[in-house]
Amino acid sequence: MTKNYLVTGGAGFIGSNFAAHLLDKNQNVVIFDNLSRNGSKLNLSWLREKYGQDAFHFIEGDIRNSDALEKAVEKMDVVAHFAGQVAVTTSVLNPKEDFEVNASGTLNVLEAVRKSNRQPIVLYTSTNKVYGGMENVRVIERENDYAYADYPQGINENQLLDFHSPYGCSKGTGDQYVRDYYRIYGIPTIVFRQSAIYGPRQFGVEDQGWVSWFIIAVLTGKPITIYGNGKQVRDLLYIEDLVRAYSEAIHHPEIAAGKIYNIGGGAENCISIWKDFGPILESLCGHPIEVAFGDWRPGDQVIYVSDIRKIKQELGWTPVISAKEGIARLYSWASANRNLFG
Repeated sequence: MTKNYLVTGGAGFIGSNFAAHLLDKNQNVVIFDNLSRNGSKLNLSWLREKYGQDAFHFIEGDIRNSDALEKAVEKMDVVAHFAGQVAVTTSVLNPKEDFEVNASGTLNVLEAVRKSNRQPIVLYTSTNKVYGGMENVRVIERENDYAYADYPQGINENQLLDFHSPYGCSKGTGDQYVRDYYRIYGIPTIVFRQSAIYGPRQFGVEDQGWVSWFIIAVLTGKPITIYGNGKQVRDLLYIEDLVRAYSEAIHHPEIAAGKIYNIGGGAENCISIWKDFGPILESLCGHPIEVAFGDWRPGDQVIYVSDIRKIKQELGWTPVISAKEGIARLYSWASANRNLFG
């Protein structure tokens, strides 16, 4: 069945991959993006080259503009809200703009949906940063990484919220508004609290998208700085697996509406950001990699692993691309597209 999709941030990493998935399924797609993000213009050009100029409609707009959003949301069946300010470090430097984009912008999206009277499904990309530093969770430091003492499957959706960092506050505000618009207005909203997402079309930079950034840095001869000791652990989720999760949620609103899902690679796809990842990257590039070490950054968790059992049980979704395979795929894509990185 053909549906009308609005993808805010549709020229970004996640947005462009989701838009491509929809276009492959012959869906009607409207991309809403202000093209401010690094790589967004390249991703938009890629979509046009791959699918044709008329395959989708593009609106150059900002989610801080409520009037533009209200016009864009008209006649939509699904609103995938991916637009946002994405870096903790940027939020620390400019917390007001971070709030205006992530919190106020998300409220603008929700209000546009409410006023449309169509009750479209709303997907929202939240973050594990809404859980803050999780000081109440016992952590074991090991030789090359960290591990949870009491949560072998990772952190589930019942973990206490603790909006550490301006970014955590702004994304957490959006997270709770999205959830509440289901409870108060009956809009079928779905929140994905995401871990480390990576894959093609990701133009990572030092303060966001670390898997992509390390690969790009190696390929372009740029210096790499590890903030902290390099033993920090994340569960990696390849973009194709994430897009499948979105699709499952959209196809089953009777199950997913009003729900929050922690989503990442889970306990089977954990990796320390340099102690484990460094040797993998050195194997792929074929030479040793020199790195510098810097101080820990504000709000950085020593370990975050998503407990993904809820979405597995309710929607039958599970990751199929391992961390090692996904990293190799991303390295291959970045190598073949080295000219895109300057």
